[in-house]
Amino acid sequence: MKKSICLYFQVHQPTRLRLYRFFDIGKDSHYYDDFANRTILKRIAQKCYLPMNELLLEAITKSKGKLKLAFSITGSALEQFERYAPEVIESFRALADTGCVEFLCETYNHSLASLVSGPEFEHQVKKHKAAIEQYFGVTPTTFRNTELIYSDNIGKAVYDLGFKTMLTEGARHIMGWKNPNYIYSNDFEPNQKLLLRNYSMSDDIAFRFSDRGWNEWPLTAEKYVEWLRAAEGEIVNLFMDYETFGEHQSSETGIFEFVRALTGLIAKDKELEFVTPSRAAAKHKSVGELSVPQPISWADEERDTSAWLGNELQQDAFNKLYGLEEKLSILDDPALWGDFGHLQESDHLYYMCTKFFTDGEVHKRFNPYDTPYEAFINYMNVLSDFIIRVNNAIAEK
Repeated sequence: MKKSICLYFQVHQPTRLRLYRFFDIGKDSHYYDDFANRTILKRIAQKCYLPMNELLLEAITKSKGKLKLAFSITGSALEQFERYAPEVIESFRALADTGCVEFLCETYNHSLASLVSGPEFEHQVKKHKAAIEQYFGVTPTTFRNTELIYSDNIGKAVYDLGFKTMLTEGARHIMGWKNPNYIYSNDFEPNQKLLLRNYSMSDDIAFRFSDRGWNEWPLTAEKYVEWLRAAEGEIVNLFMDYETFGEHQSSETGIFEFVRALTGLIAKDKELEFVTPSRAAAKHKSVGELSVPQPISWADEERDTSAWLGNELQQDAFNKLYGLEEKLSILDDPALWGDFGHLQESDHLYYMCTKFFTDGEVHKRFNPYDTPYEAFINYMNVLSDFIIRVNNAIAEK
């Protein structure tokens, strides 16, 4: 049996908040930086989404369908594509039409709802599933939670929503002696299969590709294929942000040429074959159950939820936001639900992270604020106005 290579990309763009001052509270309820959202989205579309989608479409054609891969695209990103760059949606539709691309389900707003609210989590999952059906004409059968967050309980909730296959992180502290290059099953629901990210090989591309200080630089497609062949196990899951290509790793690094060569070599290789997540689950049996009592993720050295909930600033914002859920359910106001969704985007909490050293550098790289405290103040100003709107609406009901 050929070794499976599962290639999956996450596509997400946050709905960025404008500079929202204390004196705006109660007076102006437009929270979003439309200029930044449009400018950044259009830039990344030109640098990443459009050229990479074209490259993959050509590679699928050239390989005669042997190249297979998967995407999950958040509802927040889809809304921005539709508003600012509809050609990106068309390019993803062209990939969908090949039959070689699987679209996964996740939370619509890239939220952390799975950690705190069953009803809101279910709402977002169903909303995202409907969006994927609407935009791409396919019904997702595999689930990928925000930031690959997973625990036994979350997996069970996802299974109860109809997803028998789920992606997560091959975190060292839960793997022990186990190898991520096999398929496992949920400790609470043995019929749910888990695909675990090989974070070392994924990060070789996503983070180390252009690092001239890395002892394996330059990374060539031929070298990487040798690593894939030598990897112990039945499947190598390469999961990464799609913005790796052309945005985090610029075109000048040779990242596009690398992907073009790599996909061609794997498609021709006698020992390797591309699989989508659903195909991987059908092809491979679980080698055992994986116990994950506490939530894990693909972020930072800890591979837990501390990137979003590791300090008191983040926890305060998180608790105040989800504390509004009961009132919002009573009101059932579409405008308020919409803002509630965007305020749940995990990016807002990520910007408040106060970690230092290696992870701190990563957080700083993706943070539009100068400090975590500025991120917290701006978010809480917005949230204060949102709370006023919710309470006023309740009083009027």
